[in-house]
Amino acid sequence: MPETAASAAPPQRGFAEFFRSEYPLLVGLGSAAIFLAKGSWVTDNAARPVVLAVTFIWLFGTVLWSAISVVRHADCLAVRCGEPYGTLILTLSAISIEVVMISAAMLHGANNPTLARDMMFAVVMIALNGLVGLSLLLGGLRHHEQHYNLQGTSAYLNTTMTLAVLGLVLPNFTTSMSGPSFSPVQEIFLVITSLSLYAIFLLIQTKRHSAYFVEADSGAPKADNGHDHSLSMRSTTFHVVMLFLYLIAVVVLAEKFAVPLDNAVERFGMPQAFAGAIVAALVLAPEALGGIKAAVRNQLQRSVNILQGSVLASIGLTIPAVLTIGMVTHRPVTLGMEGGNLPLLLLTLAVSVVTFAGGKTSILHGCIHLLLFAVFLLLIFSP
Repeated sequence: MPETAASAAPPQRGFAEFFRSEYPLLVGLGSAAIFLAKGSWVTDNAARPVVLAVTFIWLFGTVLWSAISVVRHADCLAVRCGEPYGTLILTLSAISIEVVMISAAMLHGANNPTLARDMMFAVVMIALNGLVGLSLLLGGLRHHEQHYNLQGTSAYLNTTMTLAVLGLVLPNFTTSMSGPSFSPVQEIFLVITSLSLYAIFLLIQTKRHSAYFVEADSGAPKADNGHDHSLSMRSTTFHVVMLFLYLIAVVVLAEKFAVPLDNAVERFGMPQAFAGAIVAALVLAPEALGGIKAAVRNQLQRSVNILQGSVLASIGLTIPAVLTIGMVTHRPVTLGMEGGNLPLLLLTLAVSVVTFAGGKTSILHGCIHLLLFAVFLLLIFSP
């Protein structure tokens, strides 16, 4: 009898614990439902300073709160599934929804041929410079030097450089079409090669050479063995479902956040590219929190898997999606980078190769990447 009574208690505690730990989901999905239903009211009244301020703070705070919960469930999946599957689930979930957002904007919004290019460029600059730089700086300040698996990082950078140059640089130098665009034959070739190369990379990451993407045995101490002992572990299915629901809240609210953000940009006379960068940063918020958190814990390989994996997935999935939509709907798609953004992209890729070429990093590498991120912000306001 005592055993029966004892076995009946945990479900009650678990039920109460569920609401204590997952009530941010109610706030996030509730806010998403409100803005989906009342979005027109917000748009009509967004010019009022009080409404603009309340809406801005509400959406920004809810997105970050939901992003923190995404990282929490991704950490649980990393414990359940092991690396690199844990970080791969987080990366593919967020970036796949990002691709859906861009595709929906192309299909239902005004024709903007540079939308996908600008979004991908913002993701590259934010992840490879801003987030990588901050992770290396904070990790270096706490642990001096941090180690990672050289083979895995090289695989990320080789694939990313190939797809980035083929998709964002090469269109400026082809002559079949006028302007920074591909001809139909070139677009079909790029769609096939991008999907094929990314599929091969996933095969390498998850099957054939999965050891390349786990922590290197460098003898450096790992804080708490790289995992947070305060995590409330449940079944793998539970964490997958909760992560997906939180991601829906993040993406919906990040999209709705564009309304007060656009009004704020217009009110203060800021460039539209700044608004796009803010939205991209909010979409990347789960990866940002996860990558920085891992670096502070001296889990640099997990940070690399999250941040560089986000860039690779963004380019490898977005380019085929937007080119396919463009060919089917006969909408022009401009991919080639222009102006100062082109050399900044190439410099970022080159610096990333140098940063992750020696097997360990320091605060100097972080400072260099943060400098390039500052240049990215400078070119937004002073192109």
